[in-house]
Amino acid sequence: MKHTLTLLTALLLAPLAALQAADAATPKPNILVIYADDLGYGDVQCYNPERGRIPTPHIDRLAAQGMRFTDGHSSSGVCSPSRYTLLTGRYHWRTRLQGGIVGVFDSPLIAPERMTIGTLAKQHGYRTAAIGKWHLGLDWPITPDQHKLLQKAPQKDKDDKAPIITEMHQAAWRDIFSKPIAGGPTTRGFDQYFGTDVPNWPHYKTWEGSFLCFIENDRTIGIPYEVLRAAKSKNDLASPAYIFRGQPLIECRLPTLGDRACAYIKDAALRPEPFLLYLPLPAPHTPLAVNQEWQGKSGLNPYADFVMETDAIVGRVLDALEKSGVADNTLVVFTSDNGCAHYIGKPDLEKMGHYPSGPLRGAKADAWEGGHRVPFIVRWPGRVKAGSVCDQLVQQSDLIATFAEVLGTKLPDNAGEDSVSLMPLLKGGDQPVRENAVSASAGGTPGIRSGSWKYIPAPGSHGSKGCDQSHPVQLYNLADDLGETRNLAAAMPEKVTEMTALLEKLITEGRSTPGAAQKNDVEVRRYPATPVKTAAKKKAP
Repeated sequence: MKHTLTLLTALLLAPLAALQAADAATPKPNILVIYADDLGYGDVQCYNPERGRIPTPHIDRLAAQGMRFTDGHSSSGVCSPSRYTLLTGRYHWRTRLQGGIVGVFDSPLIAPERMTIGTLAKQHGYRTAAIGKWHLGLDWPITPDQHKLLQKAPQKDKDDKAPIITEMHQAAWRDIFSKPIAGGPTTRGFDQYFGTDVPNWPHYKTWEGSFLCFIENDRTIGIPYEVLRAAKSKNDLASPAYIFRGQPLIECRLPTLGDRACAYIKDAALRPEPFLLYLPLPAPHTPLAVNQEWQGKSGLNPYADFVMETDAIVGRVLDALEKSGVADNTLVVFTSDNGCAHYIGKPDLEKMGHYPSGPLRGAKADAWEGGHRVPFIVRWPGRVKAGSVCDQLVQQSDLIATFAEVLGTKLPDNAGEDSVSLMPLLKGGDQPVRENAVSASAGGTPGIRSGSWKYIPAPGSHGSKGCDQSHPVQLYNLADDLGETRNLAAAMPEKVTEMTALLEKLITEGRSTPGAAQKNDVEVRRYPATPVKTAAKKKAP
């Protein structure tokens, strides 16, 4: 009898054991996050088929092979804050960055102990790399005197086109750029780093220009010794760059990053560990350093050409996955840090029939939807249905919780405080995974969502001109007013009170997800208030 029971038990448990063995044999997916810079919601053809005139075949193909989110958001209308939130799953306004961006030579925004998507992946046996634009601060080895020198605008030459670089400047460069740089990506969860800190800023904050300074791990490649004269610098469309001996000029930054990403994928595919690659592209952000192959291809303007070149780089990276044989086991996320900038000729593009923000109001820097509702695509063959579209509200903060679920783990209370797993949606569900989300303007003014309702505690959007100043706050129902044309604040004071209370709750609890309350790094600024003047008004990254 005992032998019979043992045999019966073994037979009953056999299917479970087989399932467990199969699950254990299933390799962990590689993860690739491609982060465009200033790519508008309407710049991708599949998001704007009727009023978009820029061909984006590779991004469109990615969407056709995966899931396209129509209500996906960055946490800000500008660069640094959105990058912080994507990497950490925590709203940037819980940090010192209450408005604007991380400045030249600023210290790291991500605290050393803070978990990132890289940290999470490494804890689960992944090899990790970041290739591209960082712009989250570094502990540069710079003295106060050097900082003061490099902040001061130098004299211009007789043609008033380029700064005159003195021996003092060159001595400072030799000192700073010959030392290791602490606090960078390799200290924030990434085994390897190659890229540029802020490719459209020199380390002269007051000098209009572009600084091509590749950084590998914790050192710059080369030391600047003079300045390249630029033919044009108006609106940062083409910019001068520091010259590094033996280094490519600014036009080569995008192809170089593409080369590095493809090489990394080829190498990583041969290794036993899965990989996570964070690929923050510096395009199509200005300077519009369009390579000759793409100049004039769009028939619109240099920005549109640059969007096409950016799309081609995405295609190269996706092809590298295919050629390396790992595409079927790679979870790919494609999104943008904020909307398209107005200063790249947006009005002219619209006259030609291309609307970079699609049906949305506003653009980069705004709390209106055009500032932060962005392309958001996920492809995971065999897991995410090809050609699917999801209209549920999602946030870039959600990536770290999503990856945690993919890896079969939960985040600790002090990580990903504003992150919700997207797995129910990726599996085909159509119920909301989050009821609210916050996305701020460049100056810090929040736009808070609750379902289809949106509340902006300010009369405009980062002080935009031409807005209705008769009401101190704004309330919209995006379900029937996606263009934010009808301010319902005066007609619905109870809803305004409700949204105000929700925003306060999210601030005071230090998180927007279930879990133990957490502390914000600083006292969070409250609104309505007058947005502070920030560097973001000067074509911020």
